[in-house]
Amino acid sequence: MLEKKKLELHFTHTNGPADEAIESLINLVGGVHEPAIVREMILAALKAGQEEAQKADLKLMNSTLKEMRFTSKVFGPYRDRRKVSVFGSARTRPTENVYQMARQFGRLLAETNHMVITGGGSGIMQAANEGAGPESSFGVNIRLPFEQRPNPVIDGNPRYIMYKYFFNRKVAFIKEAHAVALFPGGFGTLDEGMETLTLVQTGKRDPMPLLLIDEPDGTYWANWLKFFKQELMAQKYISPTDFSLFTRLDSVQDAVAYIEQFYRRYHSMRYVDDKLVIRMTSPLTAEQAATLKHQYADILCNGGQLSLSGPLAVEADEPDLMSLPRLVLDFSQHDFGRLRSLIDDINKF
Repeated sequence: MLEKKKLELHFTHTNGPADEAIESLINLVGGVHEPAIVREMILAALKAGQEEAQKADLKLMNSTLKEMRFTSKVFGPYRDRRKVSVFGSARTRPTENVYQMARQFGRLLAETNHMVITGGGSGIMQAANEGAGPESSFGVNIRLPFEQRPNPVIDGNPRYIMYKYFFNRKVAFIKEAHAVALFPGGFGTLDEGMETLTLVQTGKRDPMPLLLIDEPDGTYWANWLKFFKQELMAQKYISPTDFSLFTRLDSVQDAVAYIEQFYRRYHSMRYVDDKLVIRMTSPLTAEQAATLKHQYADILCNGGQLSLSGPLAVEADEPDLMSLPRLVLDFSQHDFGRLRSLIDDINKF
């Protein structure tokens, strides 16, 4: 039997009958949002199947897409509520002070209409979920060689997700969060902390509060920061402005207040071509904008501007945000610690 000739596929609309078949399939199932993007996803799957990929590679692609689709489905209905990802040791016992702090932190977050995202396990994760309660909790767990059961708060919760791959789980933790809080923990806690810090420092994740929380006499984060200063900064591996990307706190009340202050005026940001658009919940005055332009001239492109604005035309794809005032700047994208300081100053006016 002759092997069917392989059709060379492209993401451009040059695939003839294949494009027609894909369009027909999309129309057949109906209700497909963003069909142009879905078309490319289908083409990517077909191209992967044509290539000489190992079965294990295809299984990884398949599982990743399924997990990310389910993540979007679970988090989708709660886009209008801010969420805080909470990390810390699974081995922390309920009798420890830091456990009680994490529990109170979760409760205060729920009381201020925030939701809590944890790994769904024991220790600090369970404490934060207990404080927030099941209705304000997400659990994003990971399948491990040894059994890791969901904590009682999140067990059976419709906002509980079990992941096969760590990288998909990390995307959920960071993509869906409006703030990240780290309590003392082991390798996993440090991994999540450094991952978040790296993404924010390099601009791969929009600025957000990154909180290092310990009990008042705790040394966990104090020693961590000492290493940052004595080794990383001393060797010029990081810059002094990188310390603006996170803050150390020993009070959960202060931690919640810190998150709320970050979103006092700042709402969100978006790049439009080569300009950074900062959306705000209330406008700045022309004088305040001029002050910021002078104070942060070092992070503007040569001769760059920082000015007040309404929504740009391309932002029409986010109709819910069209009413928000804007601050548009020619950001050089070289120092996200300074950008974080700019946001802090926007909130202080």
